[in-house]
Amino acid sequence: MKFRPCIDIHDGNVTQIVGGSLSDTEGATKNFVSKAGGAFYGWMYKSYNLKGGHIIMLNPSGTPEYEMDMKEAEAALHAYMNGFMVGGGVTVDNARHFIIQGASHVIVTSYVFKDGKINYENLDKMVREVGKEHLVLDLSCRKKDGKYYIVTDRWQKFTDTEVTIETLKELEKYAAEYLIHAVDVEGKKAGIDEELIKMLGEYDGIPVTYAGGVSSFDDLKKVKELGKSKVDVTIGSALSIFGGDMQLEDVLKFINEE
Repeated sequence: MKFRPCIDIHDGNVTQIVGGSLSDTEGATKNFVSKAGGAFYGWMYKSYNLKGGHIIMLNPSGTPEYEMDMKEAEAALHAYMNGFMVGGGVTVDNARHFIIQGASHVIVTSYVFKDGKINYENLDKMVREVGKEHLVLDLSCRKKDGKYYIVTDRWQKFTDTEVTIETLKELEKYAAEYLIHAVDVEGKKAGIDEELIKMLGEYDGIPVTYAGGVSSFDDLKKVKELGKSKVDVTIGSALSIFGGDMQLEDVLKFINEE
């Protein structure tokens, strides 16, 4: 298990939100808004040599707010070239731009999981544009009727694609990694989604990063155990750098010792 850093950006600010609260019309419930910009966090993560982190731009593409998000994302990329993956509004039209700006990978959800289904035409286009080795599929999900379904458009819309071992196996030939937010617990600092992590721990394939609800070192231990040390983890709102109680240095020490 590795620690993966994160930078979430909303309205041009490094922010931590409650995942399920994100809305195009009403904004989002925010746990934390940083006074520092993307470059600060880029330099900080670089100082710890933490690679494979993700930057997520949370505003809808095509809006002035999204342009602000892009500016901060690019500042973080320039501070730590090839240190981050970038997602949020990524399509075949702008994916290469982020790679040129210094992203190691682009992260895609809505462009591929479109109109409730997997759009294989768009998926093939993205692979041709940046290469499988630079593509991360975001399979962030919410629970409905006892099953996990991929959600798109800033986690607002359910698709009919269920997150299962079979789905992971089917899509792994298109991507270098998976990023999976447990949206219903994201940003609540109230514990992890143990059922989802246990399922991810049964998967043997490309790297998987889990995000959502980590709020204590007991949670980290559970991620390691349930994920069978194969599932990487990211922490947002619970970290002191985002207004929480967990010190980044202590998290890194804990994971390294474990």
